[in-house]
Amino acid sequence: MREISRRGLLGAGLGAAAAATVAGCGTEGAMNSGRPLGTGKGPGHPAAPNAPVKQQVRLIGDGSTADTGRQPHQPDKPIPLEPGETPPQFVIFSWDGAGEVGNGLFPRFLELARDHGASMTFFLSGLYLLPESRKSLYRPPNNPVGASDIGYLTDAHLRETLKCVREAWYDGHEIGTHFNGHFCAGSGSVANWTPAQWRSEVEQAVSFVTQWRTNTGWHDLEPLPFDYRRELIGGRTPCLLGQDNLLPVARQLGWRYDASSPGGSQKWPVKKEGVWDLPLQGMPFPGHSFEVLSMDYNILANQSKNTTRGMPSNYPGWREQATRSYLAGFQRAYETNRAPLYIGNHFEEWNGGIYMDAVEEALKTMAGKKDVRLVSFRQFVDWLDVQHPVVLDKLRSLEVGQAPGGGWNAFFKSA
Repeated sequence: MREISRRGLLGAGLGAAAAATVAGCGTEGAMNSGRPLGTGKGPGHPAAPNAPVKQQVRLIGDGSTADTGRQPHQPDKPIPLEPGETPPQFVIFSWDGAGEVGNGLFPRFLELARDHGASMTFFLSGLYLLPESRKSLYRPPNNPVGASDIGYLTDAHLRETLKCVREAWYDGHEIGTHFNGHFCAGSGSVANWTPAQWRSEVEQAVSFVTQWRTNTGWHDLEPLPFDYRRELIGGRTPCLLGQDNLLPVARQLGWRYDASSPGGSQKWPVKKEGVWDLPLQGMPFPGHSFEVLSMDYNILANQSKNTTRGMPSNYPGWREQATRSYLAGFQRAYETNRAPLYIGNHFEEWNGGIYMDAVEEALKTMAGKKDVRLVSFRQFVDWLDVQHPVVLDKLRSLEVGQAPGGGWNAFFKSA
């Protein structure tokens, strides 16, 4: 397997030179603007009018965030598998950076999720809520003050990102973290950060999310409708680097999972240092004997050799290959060990936007199939945490592409 997970994974953030047009999320001021989602158990419900809903809102800190109560559109409380029951096929779509830069991709995938009853995880980069005029507030470990290997957003795009993040949470999605400056190379790389430096990076990311009102001076936007310190239970590091020194900090902070491992396989997960380890996975790559990691950029790196603007004549074939790769990974698990599938993405139009088309087509194909659950990482670990350890150990005994001998009923009898 060609694994583009370290030096080759350069693009896990949004560029500064984004389109000038702002394509926004929902209407401002609609504290109940999320439309009904399914529970991750199949097709979603039709859109419903935004009827007024009275909510108890407790502003937090400077009013950048607020406690608005239980998050809407969550699945039923998870329960343990019954003896002999077939496990669900979990698929988790996640987004690194999660900023809206005028290309309309954030609202596009919010709409897609509504249409198909999907929940997702948005790994928000903290710097996307910090105006560039205030970049001196950012003190990145081993890097100059205000430095960042991803661009700061324009004020217009920062406002749109706030709207989209607010809408995503009301729609039932999870807001995680992609940290801040996205340093992948050189002495300042996150690969070299100590636990104390990771702690500083996390605290700064949280501060940018929870103090955007102070840092922008804006008072005409609604707060983000969640307590971010409670909402934040996991993240993905830039370029999948630095997990070993992040994990002790994640455990101390009470995080429940980390999605930063530099490559895994389609098997049931284990914990590292008390934290669920949920890595990108190797999946079949049509036309090749090796596998590719389950992320848009890793497919790109194998198709156009790290160039985000390949020959347009190649786009149709590459789009089909990317779609088939996602679906091959899905089908392999679905028909055998039912291991969860983690798919990582970026709101980017690399190679003409073909990876956005591929992931949309893959999601549409997966949605609605029997036993399929399109969930966030938070919802998935909620399910894991109520399962009996013996059952999880039994599931982990199945290798990639290995079906349970004699069917699920016979397989679990020995457990």
